[in-house]
Amino acid sequence: MYNNKDRKLKTGSDIIKKLNIVLYTPEIPQNTGNISRTCAVTGAALHIIRPTGFEISDRTLKRAGLDYWDKLDVYYYDSYADFLDKVGPDAPLFFFSSKGKRCYTEAEYPDGAYIVFGCETRGLPAELIEENLHRTYRLPMRETLRCLNLSNAVAIVTYEVLRSWDFEGLV
Repeated sequence: MYNNKDRKLKTGSDIIKKLNIVLYTPEIPQNTGNISRTCAVTGAALHIIRPTGFEISDRTLKRAGLDYWDKLDVYYYDSYADFLDKVGPDAPLFFFSSKGKRCYTEAEYPDGAYIVFGCETRGLPAELIEENLHRTYRLPMRETLRCLNLSNAVAIVTYEVLRSWDFEGLV
């Protein structure tokens, strides 16, 4: 369940911008575990859109996330429609695909941004990319290769967003 009031975290008198990482039907538990660790150390919330290729209780998922599961906010959705319904029509969504026309460094990420990544074997659905081409970005890579590992791509974009925010709230 998503609570739209949780957009900002407070630490003392400081307000920290909130980043949301969205996984659209992830398939590999180790990737999701690694991404959960990235969320925990950066303060980003993790949003998982079902179906997944694993059970959340999988030991491989827990092992990859190590002991960080209790240090992150995780939200689950039964479908992409459920996700959209919960985050609302004005949510700042940014999609990532090798089919994106612009580089991920060209985006201006606002507070509360949702960075959306597809599953490991298929990426995001073609119709979702077509409907959102104006906000679909890519990570540059050699033309002859298909894609980066999902957890690596998420980490790269996460840290680009945080860099653009001057790593607010991080030491």
